Formats: sequence, C-alpha cells, structure tokens
Amino acid sequence: MKDYFVDLHVHIGRTSAGKQVKYASAANLTFENIAHECVVRKGIDVVGIVDCASPGVIHDIRQLIEKGEAREIPEGGIIYREKLCIIPGSEIETSESTEEGLCAGHCINFFPTVDSIREFSDIMKKYIRNINLSSQKARLPARELQKIVESLGGIHIPAHVFTPHKSYYGNCTDRLTKIYGEEGFERISAIELGLSADTYLADKISELKDKTFLSNSDAHSLPKIAREYNLIEMESPSFKEVVMALKKEGDRKIIANYGLNPKLGKYHRTYCESCDEKIQGDVPVKTCSKCNSRNVVMGVLDRIEIIKDNTNGSPKDRPRYINQIPLEYIPKLGEKTINKLLEKFGTEMDILHYAEKTQLQNVVSSDIADNIIKAREGRLEIVEGGGGLYGSIKI
Repeated sequence: MKDYFVDLHVHIGRTSAGKQVKYASAANLTFENIAHECVVRKGIDVVGIVDCASPGVIHDIRQLIEKGEAREIPEGGIIYREKLCIIPGSEIETSESTEEGLCAGHCINFFPTVDSIREFSDIMKKYIRNINLSSQKARLPARELQKIVESLGGIHIPAHVFTPHKSYYGNCTDRLTKIYGEEGFERISAIELGLSADTYLADKISELKDKTFLSNSDAHSLPKIAREYNLIEMESPSFKEVVMALKKEGDRKIIANYGLNPKLGKYHRTYCESCDEKIQGDVPVKTCSKCNSRNVVMGVLDRIEIIKDNTNGSPKDRPRYINQIPLEYIPKLGEKTINKLLEKFGTEMDILHYAEKTQLQNVVSSDIADNIIKAREGRLEIVEGGGGLYGSIKI
C-alpha cells in the first residue's frame, strides 16, 4: 500500500483545437496541459477531469494515447507518462422537483475507460442541449442519472453539496434521501464538500456519517489545480483502487482531506445583494443586519446551521481534515518566487508537505518561509469570504 495525492474535480477550458468546453475557465486549461501541470508542478498522482464527455475532449484523449503519451490500464484510468493516473469524468447539472419547488444540483461522474465515457456522452445527448459544453443541465433527476452512470460501470458523486448555487443541500433539500430515495442514497459512497465547507461542518448532517468526504479543487485554471485534494491509501493509482477507497473496501481508504479553511471559500458567509456586501454576525443569518433585506445569498455556514441535526461531532473513523493554504495564497509569495521553490524542491506537494523551514530559507526570505510553515500548520489568520468573493490571508 502507498499514499497518493488525488484531486478529483478539474475542469477543461478548451479543446486542443480551441473549441470552448467550460465557460469562465482558462483557455489553456486543455486535457494535455492539465496532465502536464499535475506531473511537473503540482505533484498530484491521480486527477479526475470532469469535462471528458465532450466529444472534442474525447478526441484529445484518443490523440494523446495514439501519440504514446498516455495509455489505458486494465484497472481503469489513463496513465500519462507513467506518472499520473487520469480518471475521465463528467460534471452534470440535474433537474429536481422537491417540496420547495424546482431546483438544480451538480454531480461529478467518473468512468473507467474512454469507451465508457464515450458511451455516456452518446446517452446524454438525449438529455443535454449541447454535449460539447461542460456542466450542462440534463433533463432528468439525479437518481435517474445515477442509474445511467452505474450501468456503464461508473461512480456518481454529489458535487460541492453545500454551495448556495447548483448544489443539493444548498439549493434543493435538507436531506439527500429526498433527492435519491433511500435505495439511491445507500449507493452513494462519497460526497464532495466544496471550498466553503469542511469535514466538521458536513458532519453536522447525520445522514452523512457513513459517507466518504472528498475535498477537490474544482479548478477553473491551471494554478488552481490541487487547491484542495485528498491523500488516499491504495495499492496503485487507478479507477478501481480509487473507487475501492471511496467505498472503504479492503485496506484502501482516505488518509486525510486537505482543503482551504472554509472561511476562504467564496460562499462561506451569507451575502446581501441589496447592500452588496457580506453580512456579519451570529449564524444563521436570514436577513441583512444592515438594511433588513431578505434579498440574500445564503452562505454555507448559515445553511448548515439551519439544516443540521447532529451535535455529536465526527465519527471516530473520519479521516483528518487539514487546513492547507496553496502556495499562490501565501502572502508575499509571487510567481517568480514560486518558480524558484519549484526548481529547488520539485513540486508544490513537495514544498507544502516535506520541505523543512531551514531548507526553505535557503531559497526565500525568513518571513516567507515562516508563512509557508504557518500555512502547512493552519496558523495563518483569515478574512472570511462570501457572496462569490473569496476570503483572504491577513498579512
């Protein structure tokens, strides 16, 4: 068994031919560039790319395999340059009818082979207006999508489940069993926390006590890859091994979730759209304390406070959640300095996890080295985010 760094939510901006895939994502966020970034700069061992149902992306994957840069493996997944396992996936927006009315939520779906995600793509053309684009709205509910994914040997995971827009807890319901039914909910092995939540907030929902938690980057640009990630113990990097870890089968398991402090998430606190600013004060906030407006975007912290039903904390076997600040967030650490660190230590994972303070001081100033160590230990002071604006680090 070995420990691997895993980020299972990275988007594609464009195909290699320049065709749009994900709006509001960087143009250089192509399939091959993502693979290269994970290997050369980030130090990620397994990446889930969630726009692979786009026919243009499928074409890019096949080209990379034909060039000999990548190969499929029997255990599922695509090995890039013998260093990175890529798991092809697709983020889909489902349509839900709940007691509170119509709503929409996002899920990420992963497949073992290029053929299986191509077949998924062909099926989804019946439910999606433009299969070439990412995160498209499907004209079917999550429980039906789940069945389609599983029939193709894939795995279905509710995505960023607490965010106020396009998520099941944040936008649709107080319990996932109301979305999936008891049987469908039982088949869910993992849920994705999202940037504005962590293990300790999610465990306030009792129905999640047996579910595996994932902390993923939801990257819309190359630097944001591994903004959040997981440390997974398994025999080798593959689709099969990752699924076994999510299902807690054998000795495979998540060792730790590394994520931003939820306060840094852009939807952590409630936001008043009338005042155009975050609402300060005790949780839960339902109206603006400044103008009394109810025209607010409910923050993750406040939403969880409203729907929580557990005060006993996390289960004993819950993996550690470690507040990890990526290099680009650390004060006084610019791109040139990051490149110096990468030249010395190899990858961002090496810098964040293994470089000692004395080693760092040979490359950067003492205060920057100190901030990197503080980031590793979760000791940097944070200003809360909200309303679509990320939090920040106090200098």
